[in-house]
Amino acid sequence: QVRLTESGGGLVQAGGSLRLSCAASGRPFSAAAMGWFRQAPGKARELVARIRWANGETYYADSVKGRFDISRASAAKYTTSLQMSSLKPEDTAVYYCAAHRTGAENYDSWGQGTQVTVAS
Repeated sequence: QVRLTESGGGLVQAGGSLRLSCAASGRPFSAAAMGWFRQAPGKARELVARIRWANGETYYADSVKGRFDISRASAAKYTTSLQMSSLKPEDTAVYYCAAHRTGAENYDSWGQGTQVTVAS
């Protein structure tokens, strides 16, 4: 079983920064991509950022473009980080790390989430 564990969430003032990390463990796997999603109360889960593991190509939601940066902390172990800057109250949500394993149709392994709260 693949396990993804997020860390780095917390409470920050608007305009501040946080860095989230996601560590993969358990059964070895191959991932086509790793992504960060978020879900705010009463809203659907949305893809925030994604990185293709083979070539490092990234995608960002328009709402975070220019403020968030996704990176591969460890190419060998599917460890990924999300650097969040210029945070806004609307960034408040539970953030989830997810793996799109090779051969899967979509993201099929998820972490338990970490809370990010941005105070105005």
